[in-house]
Amino acid sequence: MKIVLGADHAGYPLKERVKAHLTEQGREVLDLGTYSTESVDYPDYAAAVGKAVVANPGDLGILICGTGIGISIAANKIKGVRAALCTDYAMAKLAREHNDANILALGGRTTAEAAALDIVDAFLRTAFAGGRHQMRLDKIRNLEAE
Repeated sequence: MKIVLGADHAGYPLKERVKAHLTEQGREVLDLGTYSTESVDYPDYAAAVGKAVVANPGDLGILICGTGIGISIAANKIKGVRAALCTDYAMAKLAREHNDANILALGGRTTAEAAALDIVDAFLRTAFAGGRHQMRLDKIRNLEAE
């Protein structure tokens, strides 16, 4: 599984720390930018990561902007993306387990580094539970077709 990263300028510092954390774990990482704190538009990175994750269903994405809100909204406009803004370990675990989220969104200005790394680990360690949750995912997919 490849982890596809993207961030705007506000998320860049946390993205770099997350990237180092994932690399230390031996994970394969694809960094789609941004590569500095120079102002950029988060929808561009949300689209790049979202399209990469949808094209390779075994991969997961992590997106970071100032709050995680804008970048998650933008990512969820890509058909097949299930981006979840998570602010703690339990949310990240449940986003994967119940919703089969394929992109984690974080707030670079609102999430402490240690908490962010715990959230990332929970998200990546947790598998989709299936079962009764699959029916709900099917309903979400049907919404995309409307």
